[in-house]
Amino acid sequence: MRVKKYSGELVAFDVNRLKGSLSKSGAAPDVVNGVWDRMKTMVYDGMSTGELYKLAFRLLKREADSFAARYSLKRALKDLGPAGYYFEQWVARLFEHAHYQTLTSQLLVGNAVTHEVDVVAQKDDELLLVECKFRNTEDAKITVTTPMYFLSRVKDFDSREFSFFGRQLRFTAGWLVTNAYMTSDSIRFAQYYGLNLLAWDYPEDKSIKRRVDNAGLYPVTCLTTINKTEKDQLLSRSCILVKDLLADKTHLETLDCGPRKKRRIIQEATELVNHYNT
Repeated sequence: MRVKKYSGELVAFDVNRLKGSLSKSGAAPDVVNGVWDRMKTMVYDGMSTGELYKLAFRLLKREADSFAARYSLKRALKDLGPAGYYFEQWVARLFEHAHYQTLTSQLLVGNAVTHEVDVVAQKDDELLLVECKFRNTEDAKITVTTPMYFLSRVKDFDSREFSFFGRQLRFTAGWLVTNAYMTSDSIRFAQYYGLNLLAWDYPEDKSIKRRVDNAGLYPVTCLTTINKTEKDQLLSRSCILVKDLLADKTHLETLDCGPRKKRRIIQEATELVNHYNT
């Protein structure tokens, strides 16, 4: 059997890869096998990966909302769009989890021109220049021209000092962060010129997917118990992470929903965040 990628390319269907992604949702092996048993009668040759995802998502959600939420992480990151502003806020929270202080949307004067910097992160003597590249398609890739462009920005700040968090510092490293994939040329270029990359699946052991699952840093757009309008309302209140919702449950008061739904939202959020400790 073959499945159709978002690009239109037909590729061989890999059931082990599907089961692996289902397992990463936190579902036990018997749940994964049960989901696949039900899917078997519904999949067909030429089925799109989008349809496959929706089917797996629906069946996982019947088992537990939090399973479906974890499984939908990549799509949840896309839902931080369309403009990418909330993705930048979320990236800042990733660095804050690593004990950096952060600022977003900073206008900084370089040696040649003025730049709008997505995220500035500081810890001890480190000052990081962080460029966020948000993509709203499932299989988007960052080509080599993007790190080339970013390198020119990093170089334009050479030898310039900035006052952040009560200190005068120069940028010590550049980070290019994306919810998309990196091409092999992008990776080689960044490695050669000393740029740090963070993408959906790169670096393999510290990718966005790994960091989120390991630390429970799920965006609120992961939640399956709230609709898009409700997600947008939470984001507008700077409730970026599921953890933010659990830390301040008054965020729920802005949503037009009853006590029963609120309890279900909290249950899903708690199971989602607590899973990484199990």
